[in-house]
Amino acid sequence: MASKSANASRLIKSYPIISTQMDSKRLEIILEQLESVLDNAIEGDIVEFGCYEGTTTLFMRRLLEEVSSPKALHAYDSFEGLPAKSIEDASVAGSAFKEGELRVSKRDLLYNFKKANLKPPIIHKKWFNQLQDKDVPDAIAFAFLDGDFFNSIKVSLEIVWPKLSKQGIVVIDDYMRSNLPGATRAVDDFFNDMTIKTKHQNNLAIVQKN
Repeated sequence: MASKSANASRLIKSYPIISTQMDSKRLEIILEQLESVLDNAIEGDIVEFGCYEGTTTLFMRRLLEEVSSPKALHAYDSFEGLPAKSIEDASVAGSAFKEGELRVSKRDLLYNFKKANLKPPIIHKKWFNQLQDKDVPDAIAFAFLDGDFFNSIKVSLEIVWPKLSKQGIVVIDDYMRSNLPGATRAVDDFFNDMTIKTKHQNNLAIVQKN
């Protein structure tokens, strides 16, 4: 897996993080993992499930441009805010992250890319469980999953994992985060019967396909 990246650190110091839902430590880890995939010429495109305002999307685009990568960048979001929680999302840490919260429009995302003078991603405005096979690249090199809740992470893993190339990497946000336990449960359940090593760091689960 990835080691420290000078590109990741420099990009984070050079551009603002536009959302309180992401911090510099997690963002640097995500970019390091993405750069590792790019350095090793892993086959496939880049996908993000749950892009919100586009903070992570913007930085992934900047890194792709920095290394002149031709890989396509796909962003998936309902743009309707959070879905309803399931029983797997129940948390003693409180009732934060309610249905409909964290809602932004597709127009907002596009505006943030225009303001940054960056090429926008290929945007898919659907709930994850509405996606069809044709909506997702046949080969995926890197995936960042930020669905917050059990069902969203479970569905996105079911979509991404079969298409993830050998040595491709998937990073899942909110792992081991007490007020979003569904994300951890989804990751642990999905990989439970696989001989796959899951690394976790700063509330991120990092999995590389054998």
